[in-house]
Amino acid sequence: MNTVTDTVHSRLDDRLAQGDIRLLSTDVAQRRLAALSPLRLAYVAQDGTPRVVPVSFHWTGEEIVMGGFAPSARGRALRANPRVALTIDTDEQQPEVLSVRGDAVVTEVRGMVPEYETYMRAGMPAEAADAYFAELRARDVLMERIAVRPDWVGVVDFTTRYPAAMPEWLRS
Repeated sequence: MNTVTDTVHSRLDDRLAQGDIRLLSTDVAQRRLAALSPLRLAYVAQDGTPRVVPVSFHWTGEEIVMGGFAPSARGRALRANPRVALTIDTDEQQPEVLSVRGDAVVTEVRGMVPEYETYMRAGMPAEAADAYFAELRARDVLMERIAVRPDWVGVVDFTTRYPAAMPEWLRS
């Protein structure tokens, strides 16, 4: 790594305001988007109550994509009210947190949602994954591809970027 470049990049990251989609290019955001851990998807259910659910995902470089079987209550709710918030974080101290807001676009797919297969295979032994996906293909499943294109991004790492309300004397 080039220390001068890293320092300049870090300073630029520090100057970007929460909400700036350019935060997706930060090291913290890139680590969270490449993680195998699930994200937490917040949305409003059709009965008007809030929901937060853990969901596996795949980052395409433009969209955060989740997949599931159709028809689903989640898909119906997202079609009715597509505004969502996503969080991808860590359990470690100091935690890293990537928060994203955007609109979910739900598309029905006959057969496999490609991104679903990508992230599911990443967490399964190859033989088990092959059997699982062969069964899904044989059944000609109907799936939902849920894609979120970020329009607001927040990053907190408790090292260089802190929550806005955190007192200055607690930082570092």
